[in-house]
Amino acid sequence: MVFTKFLEKIALLARLSVKERKLLSTPDHVWKAVLTVNGKKYPAYRIQFNNARGPYKGGVRYHPEVTEEEVTDLAFWMTLKTAVADLPFGGGKGGVEVDPKELSGGELEELSRAYIRAFYKHLGPEVDIPAPDVYTTPQIMAWMRDEYEKLTGKAAPAVITGKPLENGGSKVRDIATALGGVYILEELLRQVSINTKTVAIQGFGNAGYNAAKFLHKQGYVVVAVSDSKGGIYKQEGIVPEKVWEIKEKEGRLGCYDVGTGSSINEIKKDGSCKIISNEDLLELPVDILIPAALGGVITKENAGNVKAKIILELANGPTTAEADEILHKKGILVIPDILANSGGVTVSYFEWVQNLRHESWDEKTVQEKLQKKITDAFRLLWKEFKKKDQSLRTTAYIFAIRKILEAEKNRGRI
Repeated sequence: MVFTKFLEKIALLARLSVKERKLLSTPDHVWKAVLTVNGKKYPAYRIQFNNARGPYKGGVRYHPEVTEEEVTDLAFWMTLKTAVADLPFGGGKGGVEVDPKELSGGELEELSRAYIRAFYKHLGPEVDIPAPDVYTTPQIMAWMRDEYEKLTGKAAPAVITGKPLENGGSKVRDIATALGGVYILEELLRQVSINTKTVAIQGFGNAGYNAAKFLHKQGYVVVAVSDSKGGIYKQEGIVPEKVWEIKEKEGRLGCYDVGTGSSINEIKKDGSCKIISNEDLLELPVDILIPAALGGVITKENAGNVKAKIILELANGPTTAEADEILHKKGILVIPDILANSGGVTVSYFEWVQNLRHESWDEKTVQEKLQKKITDAFRLLWKEFKKKDQSLRTTAYIFAIRKILEAEKNRGRI
């Protein structure tokens, strides 16, 4: 498994004992089932990795390449993420080996309810709280909550997070990843000053687009964005909302003069804008680079060409371990995914709290709580980072592991 190789490296840096390594390398529980929908069988998993700091927390993904090994890796990373984000949760993850695009709406609902029937005895608001992940949605969470309540015979809105607003979901959840990342970036810039604020964003989906919007509104100059088909670069900056309109109309990003025309149909080609590749975007001369799409895009092959001063990882695992070392030696500050994109799980925590208290917070309240929670977590990490000559990523991993082990010791487990 990927996480065990990683743990070996961190164990040496953190000087972990054999007992501590063993505890951190073994999930608490591995639950498996085979779900049947219309005669077809789908392997399903719920991995509960560690609950020393609180109930297990982690999404459920539907994907044809889901494996027990992958779900275990993800459960380990969730354990670290909740620790570094200072949330009172442990880590878990779930998955079903299925291509949801091949299912009808009715089959998708049946699969989701079958998942809960298989694992509901191991779930609960104080035990294990699932959430959306790859190819799972608020609607799927609503079905799962409903099935859990049917099986247990009692209302339990806090058993699932990421639900629709009408079913106990939280405001801000849909923009939480991007907003949390921007709050952390703003806090970092209070610690280190840069003269200009030019930004390139790889990925123009939910996280990338919302980050572009928030940063543009704050006065940053977003000079480049890209999606899976390629990107655009304009030195004077783009208007994210207009670029989004164009993408919706044309089906891809394009170079248009968003300053002309009163409607989208009147917008003309923009000669000052250049079409670029995703690879080109990563090497642009900008102050801030935001990978917000795929993992493994910054590697040992291209890390030496990265010119940004700061990298904000809104994607999961966009930087390889070898690349991270190169970037650190170059003096590039990388805000690691483990904290940079934790806005989503932080607002999931707020949803859980609201459900337990039978409350519904307004948007302003959630945003203020998110800003305080995530910037407080960053300040704690930054304080640790300043003590040693190691990357922010390594600092975050060691910081999280020490918090988990301290909780284990307090419980008398080690």
